[in-house]
Amino acid sequence: MTEAQRSPGSNRFRRFLRGVAILALILLALPYALAVVYRAVPPVSTLMLWQWAKGARVERVWVPLDAMAPALPLAVLVAEDGQFCRHHGIDLAGLREAIEEADDFSEARGGSTITQQTAKNLFLWPGRSLVRKALETPLALWIDLVMPKRRIMEIYLNIAQWGPNGEFGAEAGSQWAFRKSVRVLSPQEAALLASVLPSPGRRSARQPGPGVRRLAGIYTARAARFPQLAACLRR
Repeated sequence: MTEAQRSPGSNRFRRFLRGVAILALILLALPYALAVVYRAVPPVSTLMLWQWAKGARVERVWVPLDAMAPALPLAVLVAEDGQFCRHHGIDLAGLREAIEEADDFSEARGGSTITQQTAKNLFLWPGRSLVRKALETPLALWIDLVMPKRRIMEIYLNIAQWGPNGEFGAEAGSQWAFRKSVRVLSPQEAALLASVLPSPGRRSARQPGPGVRRLAGIYTARAARFPQLAACLRR
């Protein structure tokens, strides 16, 4: 059957499918293009956008990494991703270690690297699913390729959720927890903030429970022992 002989309905359906395929390709490619733009432009997270769309509260003040207390990125590294300066976006050894060392599922850090969490926060959605992980992994590899480690950490600290009432970014989290700027955090306060990152809705740096205090003590000690973990964040 020739093209002219096909019914108008069939042709319209084929055009519709082509349009859907093109749109899907654009949506898949968009995060990769935006990652390059975000080397210089302060981004927002998908969760922040969703909060705005619902009319919910969002508080975020962008603070450059150089202006933050050095204790905070170091505390986040020892808590979330000790191999951040060595891997290229994903860390399979770190995933195995996270599973093996977790003595309590509620306190276990995830196996995702900071780069993977940045990819998720920027472009994807919360929760656990194979589809999201399949999209997250190549995005993390791309982000590590096109961004310096300093920039990845700077973005992560400024878009992560740090409090239960729409506090995004380390400055809002620090103000909520300690009534002070992230610029002047002590190592102990930085460790408390790092301890609530997996679940700021259930954990509190303002009124830390025994579990958060225990984690903060561990992170403070590790940060003091391994300051070299933050070597790639220095200029």
